[in-house]
Amino acid sequence: VVFLTLELPLTILRKITVTIPSEGYYCRPLVAVTLMLSPIWLAFYFNVLKETNITNVAGIPVVALLVLIGFLVGYMVARYGPHGDGPVELFAAVPLAFWGFVVAATWIDCIAEYLIDLLSYMGVMCRIPGSIMGLTVLAWGNSMGDLSANLTMARKGLANMAMTACFAGPLFNMLIGTGIGFSMINDFTDRDRKEVVMTPTISVGFAFLTINCFVIVFVGLVLNTQRIPSYYGYIALFLYAVYLVWSVIIQFAYQSSQ
Repeated sequence: VVFLTLELPLTILRKITVTIPSEGYYCRPLVAVTLMLSPIWLAFYFNVLKETNITNVAGIPVVALLVLIGFLVGYMVARYGPHGDGPVELFAAVPLAFWGFVVAATWIDCIAEYLIDLLSYMGVMCRIPGSIMGLTVLAWGNSMGDLSANLTMARKGLANMAMTACFAGPLFNMLIGTGIGFSMINDFTDRDRKEVVMTPTISVGFAFLTINCFVIVFVGLVLNTQRIPSYYGYIALFLYAVYLVWSVIIQFAYQSSQ
């Protein structure tokens, strides 16, 4: 109850800034309110949290335009939007859902940043190396949302979608996250290259990732003609357990040698 009470203000703020036009979640007054208030949240996110001034970019009052457009679109939804549970027409639902995705991404980034700070503090207080925290608590916390969504899809019979998401999510994080991260470093430092140290833990992670890909291809294509059997789940769990134990041992040995 205490944690729910502490979380209540943030929950209310997310509800009134993230636009959700999908069937089952649609509420015309709430969608209108989110469209009006989400530009204000974005202005706070960039100007205060990210210390990036978007109030006036190249002489264009970006925040003022976003607020004006948000209030106009919000009024149109409140005035002409469908009643009850919808459904919202596709030509309107797609841009609304995309806008909600953008705003939700800023919330995820904000919460993740504070979560990392909290975990770093806990690691310092408990004298746990940051790399071990990253291998365990942080990795599990980052993956819980995807794990829950994939399990839900699999239980509803959408096994192919769940399996695809298991690979598409990490692939998106590695390619887009690494690409945007290095691009931002280049912009901030005005340097064309950034030296990266390949630690033993990262090498072990690459090795086990490669092993898992070969195993799933061999089991799914060679042994079972494009069908992944249920026992592959036990193989994947075993590989992860071995990877985790091996990585922790290597990390402690690596730090002792420094």
